[in-house]
Amino acid sequence: MRRRAGSGAAWWFVGPALVVIAVFFFLPVLAALIMSLTDFDIYALADLRNLRFVGLRNYGRLLETPLFWQAFLNTLYFAVVGVPLSVGASLGAALLLNSRLARFQGLFRTALFAPVVTTLVAVAVIWRYLFNTRYGFLNYALSQFGIPPIDWLGDPHWAMPAIILFAIWKSFGYNMVILLAGLQGIPQELYEAARIDGASAARQFRYVTLPMLAPILGMVLILTIAGYFQLFAEPYVMTQGGPLQSTVSVLYFMYEEGFKWWNLGSASAVAFILFLFIFAVTVVQVRVARRGFAS
Repeated sequence: MRRRAGSGAAWWFVGPALVVIAVFFFLPVLAALIMSLTDFDIYALADLRNLRFVGLRNYGRLLETPLFWQAFLNTLYFAVVGVPLSVGASLGAALLLNSRLARFQGLFRTALFAPVVTTLVAVAVIWRYLFNTRYGFLNYALSQFGIPPIDWLGDPHWAMPAIILFAIWKSFGYNMVILLAGLQGIPQELYEAARIDGASAARQFRYVTLPMLAPILGMVLILTIAGYFQLFAEPYVMTQGGPLQSTVSVLYFMYEEGFKWWNLGSASAVAFILFLFIFAVTVVQVRVARRGFAS
């Protein structure tokens, strides 16, 4: 009886949160899944009688659309290049802030984390000036080394690297705080034992820091990859998908399908294809991480 009473009380406490999650998450996801199996468009918005069930036709049509595959490859390129650079910058900044030689740690921690909480549109305007072909600071710095100016946002070969650079600056502070917390949680006794055994700083990092930081680093990788595959705001603000659609991401393609062409059924199908891909990548990461921890 006590167990039943305890479980009943637990459900009363958890129930409101579950209701909120069901109303604002599961029901919209279910509605989007159903919508992806229909030809929901602007005519269906005017009158639901125009709505037709088309099954997997939206998914098949997307897989035959060249622009969708270009958007997928652009997103993949953004994640493959951006994630290692972002995590590496976060880890490097965390190591510097965790160093005993570092001073004014609170000031630098705040300064490096500030881009995460700044408004994306505001900083994007500033970065557009930095990338300006004639007056940008980046081209001015390159000119000091005799390098000709680069059309960062107007050249299809340089537009995505420019967005990657901007995204790394905007987001690396979040992972830096997580990794810094992990570094500060490593017992100092391990480093003292390593120094007594004659381990250099590089060996301490290899055999003490990385193994102790591996679980947090794995979590950071999963969160960063999932976030980078949801690229939208940066190309939307800085390039509008150009030039020559070189910065169109999957989410940007979904946005145009849903809110520019009003093909809401097709846009819902894009969302679920992206969800399945991110889910598969996450499962592979978790399995690889578990094998690494087990070994």
